[in-house]
Amino acid sequence: MKAAPSPLTPADPPRPGLRERKKIKTREAIRGAAFALIGEEGYDATTIERIAERAEVSPSTVIRYFPAKEDIVLTDESDRPLAAALAARPAGEPWPDSVRHVLRGAVRRAMAEQPEVTLLRARLLAEVPAVRSRTRESLSATGRLLADTIAARTGLAPDGLEVRVATTSLLGGLLEATTYWAERGHTDDLPTLLDRALDVVEHGLPAAKSRSGGHRT
Repeated sequence: MKAAPSPLTPADPPRPGLRERKKIKTREAIRGAAFALIGEEGYDATTIERIAERAEVSPSTVIRYFPAKEDIVLTDESDRPLAAALAARPAGEPWPDSVRHVLRGAVRRAMAEQPEVTLLRARLLAEVPAVRSRTRESLSATGRLLADTIAARTGLAPDGLEVRVATTSLLGGLLEATTYWAERGHTDDLPTLLDRALDVVEHGLPAAKSRSGGHRT
């Protein structure tokens, strides 16, 4: 199963060299084997050995590319293109608007090109504690890229408290929105849920709805 190309890659990215293309091909083969096996047999039954056999590589090759099984599920090539897309948004655009634009495009493209993988990733995030834990660990690299982008837009220091809080809140909100989507059987519109999460990050909790009958005097 081939990993979906990101819609956020610059228009004319430099072509990778032969060695890098071979690495990408191997990563894609391992990911495709893992997703196919998880869909057929379940996450726990899918071992590194079974993935290696399906991908026609050695178990040591799988581990060299992905130190943990959870990394196969979570890792893709989108982080840097996402950061590049954010950096390419208009300089005067508020950073939350830039994030919304980029995420909407990424999610809609993923659902159009790889719906099964997108749904499976979200389901594993909601159902498998090891995947959820590894996700939180892996967000640190994404957070650094996002912090640099936010800092460039706001003029604040990327390692300053304000940027760190904004970045952590944003990533946590997006993670919870994706988990919520999976827990509800993917019945909601994911871009809408991401918008709601961004609203909370940007503006705080909405005003509480009054209970029927109103307030007593």
